Formats: sequence, structure tokens, C-alpha cells
Amino acid sequence: MPARAALSTRTLLVCAAIGVAAGIVGGIAGWVTPVVIATIPIVYGFVLGAHVIPGIIAQEVLRLPWVALMSHVLAALVAGAMAPQWAGRFLGTAVLFGGIQELVAAATRYRVWRAWRFFISAVIIGLVVAAVVALVVNLGSLAPWAQISYLVLSVLGPVAWTALALAIGSGLRQAGIGRR
Repeated sequence: MPARAALSTRTLLVCAAIGVAAGIVGGIAGWVTPVVIATIPIVYGFVLGAHVIPGIIAQEVLRLPWVALMSHVLAALVAGAMAPQWAGRFLGTAVLFGGIQELVAAATRYRVWRAWRFFISAVIIGLVVAAVVALVVNLGSLAPWAQISYLVLSVLGPVAWTALALAIGSGLRQAGIGRR
């Protein structure tokens, strides 16, 4: 029997489909971002958290190494085509978020696929988002209640988007997308 390819054509196609769908969400988030920052900036971190979606869905569906990072990069390319003003940031976010998701999965040797493992990466990403958001919006200029809300929403955003992505990924798996 020939050796199985690490990334089969099927795996690449599933990652591409996830990347395109999540990239559309990312592109929309890119266009919404300036409006959010101008009108209700405390929810910016929550919006930014949507970028966890491709990696979570890919890992839940395929349960293989590198699928989070690959799906993130493909999503960033699609989002960058939709909102070119953010293309560089989309790619940077893809590498950062996908890398964190891959590292957490690698820490469990790609053997643990329970929800808690996904939420660990979501909290780590949320803390990174909170730190970045604090710099982007000049957090010190806001009222204390707004600062706290901002940071809480920045951490909870990736957690909420992870829950949604896990539900989508679970549905796709039940539909047979993840079967080998």
C-alpha cells in the first residue's frame, strides 16, 4: 500500500472551502471595523475575534496537523481580496491565530479534540486581541467602565466565535465532511 500523503487533495479542498467561507466573514469584518471603531469602539475586540473561525472549523472537521494554519491563510487571502486595505493585517492575523491554534493542538499531539482544547486557544487569542486592541484604540482615553468592557469583550469575542465555529464544524463532521 502506498504511503498516504500528509495533505491529501481532499484535505486541501476542505481547507479551501473553509477558507473561502471564513474569508468572506473576515472581509465583512474588515469593512465593518472602521464603523465599529468610530461608533462603538468597545466591541472592536469582539469583531476581531471572528478571525478564529477558519482554524477552529478546520481542526474540528479534519482533526489533522496544519489545517488551522492553512485555512487561516486561505481565509486571509479571500478577506484581503474583499477588503484590500486590511490585506497585510489579515495575513498577520492568520499566521498569529492559526499558529496559536496549531501550537495548542500540537501540545496535545493532535490527539485531543474536545471543546476545552479549542477554548484554551480562544482564551490565548483573546488575551492577545485585548493587548492589541488596547494599543489600537488608546484604551487609556476611555472611561474605566469602557476600558473594562473593552478588555472583557476582546477576550470573550474569540471564545464566542470559537463556540460558533465548533458548532459549524461539528455539523459538517456529522454531515460526513470529516470522514476519511
